[in-house]
Amino acid sequence: MRITALIAASAAALALAACQPAATDKAEDAAADATAAADTAADAAATADAAATDAAAAAGEAAGEAAKADAAAPAADAAAAPAAAPAAPAA
Repeated sequence: MRITALIAASAAALALAACQPAATDKAEDAAADATAAADTAADAAATADAAATDAAAAAGEAAGEAAKADAAAPAADAAAAPAAAPAAPAA
């Protein structure tokens, strides 16, 4: 009877020991996955910041071009004005 209990206890101890590294591996894998996800999020945030900076620069450039176009518009309007009416024929 004692030998059966000893074998059963040994088997239980081996089973517990076998399960422990698997749990540790899963925890380490989860930590590695979380670190990778944090790195990806940081990269995405940096990309979004760069895109916002580029968009702001493009908006500033577009505003400058619009101001140039507005300044040139009156000259273009004057050039497109119709010529004076022809003089009336002499009688």
